[in-house]
Amino acid sequence: MKKRIIWLGLALVAGQAGHAFAQGASDALRYSRLQIGGPARSLGIGGANVAVGADFGNLTSNPAGLGMYQKSELHFTPGFGLGQSDAGIEGNASGAQNATKNSFHVGSGGLVFTTRRPDGDQSTNWRGGAFALGFTRLADFNAASRYSGQLTDRSVNGRTVSGDNQSYLASLRGTAGQGYFDDLREQGNSGNYTSADGLAYGAYLTSIVRSRSGADSAIVSRVRRGPIGQSESVATRGSMSQFDLGYGASYRDRLYVGVGLGIVSSNYRSVREFTETENDPTTHLTSYTLRDENFTTGNGFNARLGLIYRATDALRVGASVQSPTFMKFSERYTSSITTDFSAQGTDIVSVSLPTGPVGITSVEALPNDYAYRLTTPFRANGGVAYTIGKLGFISGDVEYVGYGQARFNNDDQDANGDNYSFSTENEDIRSRYKNTVNLRVGAEGRFDVFRVRVGYARYGTPYVEDNSNERGQNFYTGGLGIRQGNFFIDAAAVYSTLNQVYTPYTLANEQQPVIKVNNSRFTTSLTAGITF
Repeated sequence: MKKRIIWLGLALVAGQAGHAFAQGASDALRYSRLQIGGPARSLGIGGANVAVGADFGNLTSNPAGLGMYQKSELHFTPGFGLGQSDAGIEGNASGAQNATKNSFHVGSGGLVFTTRRPDGDQSTNWRGGAFALGFTRLADFNAASRYSGQLTDRSVNGRTVSGDNQSYLASLRGTAGQGYFDDLREQGNSGNYTSADGLAYGAYLTSIVRSRSGADSAIVSRVRRGPIGQSESVATRGSMSQFDLGYGASYRDRLYVGVGLGIVSSNYRSVREFTETENDPTTHLTSYTLRDENFTTGNGFNARLGLIYRATDALRVGASVQSPTFMKFSERYTSSITTDFSAQGTDIVSVSLPTGPVGITSVEALPNDYAYRLTTPFRANGGVAYTIGKLGFISGDVEYVGYGQARFNNDDQDANGDNYSFSTENEDIRSRYKNTVNLRVGAEGRFDVFRVRVGYARYGTPYVEDNSNERGQNFYTGGLGIRQGNFFIDAAAVYSTLNQVYTPYTLANEQQPVIKVNNSRFTTSLTAGITF
């Protein structure tokens, strides 16, 4: 596999956001797990608009709702998000830290063209329709987290594990074949680093030891005897958005059908710094820092069909299905390690360091570019809306998403492609993620020209092992609006929460530390529009 995996040991095992740069299950989840979006009216009712109709949010949820438009519409929705996270090492509450990440964005914008037959024209049962095109932000990747703590002795499977055996250096130790040792030396001699182990070797974190016969036998890491401090900061930014074309039609003002095509665009960037420190006077290694940067862009497409049936003048039921989204991604990442060796210490350290056993060394991997394909899951929605005369309405939606259906594929047209099968990654997706249900409820009250909205959405956990459903997403929403002539303005606020659990690297027998992150985000959006 051509330079695909750099931080093999830094793979996420139980969280949402991946900090490793191999394409893996966490990447598939990132682009499959969407958030509520659209104009402020949709946000205000918690995204529960599958059966509401005449709402621009129907372009992404249920295009049949376009058939209920009576007038054409133009709108634009900017927004601002305030993000916060609290992260810490499990069992080490004193190391918990807070981080913030704010962003300005465009949440929605679009145009609806409506045609409607006069009530006196009974030449056909098709009474009218609307064509819509526009933009919707589907997911927000802006987030930040950091923690700092100490690796203390703890019990794992009935055994006491020292702090050193929980550290990242423990993942670098072990035996291997001669070809592996030769590759490490070649990377160190040439300065062309292509693996995590090569970087660690080049930064003097590890050495190759020989057996009594003189043959290379194992990799050992630097000696550490004192308490080990560990810290990590992760900052991500970007979003996934969709440009849509859709059409909805009305049949006898009773049945509404619609179709839509979505062009998806995504950009994601992450910067991660992981540091371990140790100040024992008998050891030379003071600290080392791993820094990873990842920039990924992608595009793709999907299609959806929907219908709404007006069972009575007050009651409407709706349903829609969306095809899998077929995406192509281009990824570029860089990785580096910086080590700091002090003059103190009695352990043996390579004399190749800048001043013997003392100095700072920094090594960087070759930039890695790769392209791949990802198919995200099929989605299905069902909804009910009940209007209370001219006083408003209440609505509820149920959405099915099969997260375990996401699949990676090799990009045959990529010049750096290596015909990698992704079978291991796809099996990991199947075993880690499950089918889940998302619930949305909302209501709108109408008071003359004013509107008041409230909503709630609960997006189920995608993780197989999360039996307590602790890692689902919650969205608490509210909004206000005014309709005056051909002008309208709506405001919405969304408060969302999401808990994550991940490990910064993996070790044998689950000895690695577990990091818990509690995320929250408050987003405000303002929609201004006209009808004509």
